[in-house]
Amino acid sequence: MILHSNIIGEGTSFVILHGFLGMGDNWKTLAKKFSESNFEVHLVDQRNHGRSFHSDEFNYDLMADDLKQYCEQNDLSDIVLLGHSMGGKTAMLFAAKYPELVSKLLVADISPRYYPVHHDAILEGLSHLDFSEITSRGEADKALSNYVHEIGTRMFLLKNLYWVEKGQLGLRINLPILKENVSEVGEALPIHATFKKDTLFLRGDRSEYIGESDEAIIHRHFPNSEIITIANAGHWLHAENPEDFYKEVINFTS
Repeated sequence: MILHSNIIGEGTSFVILHGFLGMGDNWKTLAKKFSESNFEVHLVDQRNHGRSFHSDEFNYDLMADDLKQYCEQNDLSDIVLLGHSMGGKTAMLFAAKYPELVSKLLVADISPRYYPVHHDAILEGLSHLDFSEITSRGEADKALSNYVHEIGTRMFLLKNLYWVEKGQLGLRINLPILKENVSEVGEALPIHATFKKDTLFLRGDRSEYIGESDEAIIHRHFPNSEIITIANAGHWLHAENPEDFYKEVINFTS
């Protein structure tokens, strides 16, 4: 099965992979700006997310191969590939497995290392959304606030809401499978995986996902890489400081 995508603009192929519990549409505003710099931007929904297919299987090997099928289906090669968080892990593995398909790699706020599970409250909150009683986004937000206190995070999560039919809300994500396989999200890049072409890691100055201790492992897997810090930004650096994020991406890809 082929991944769902939204394609914006014309020019050099630029594929963007969202993070855990996100979707390609999270990147639509930046994608429109990238398209003005002669990029054909592919906002891809990864399996079990957005409008892409649901599957009982969920790991980075499968997601990298999903992207390879997507590239073959859309006749893409020499792509610029950008991934955020979970999408960054997929992008790293894809570039290592299929370097001939990638011209430049960008990774937003994630390292190749292992990360422990830390989405428990979010997944628990989403699991307790009772759509037999919840009939509006406002009601869903109120219910989720018992588990997720940060309003920006709730707004991000509630983008997964959609009308299954008139009067019936649901979630686009395959929540049971993502909850069952959440440990896969933190898995490290395989020890021998490398990508030797130009690579840019972007980290938020208020984020703890990429620290000084990560720099050695980044350069081991990606010997031709640089790390740039985006000011006034946390883990969602592309949303918190889109101007600086856009500038660094364009500088790197030009």
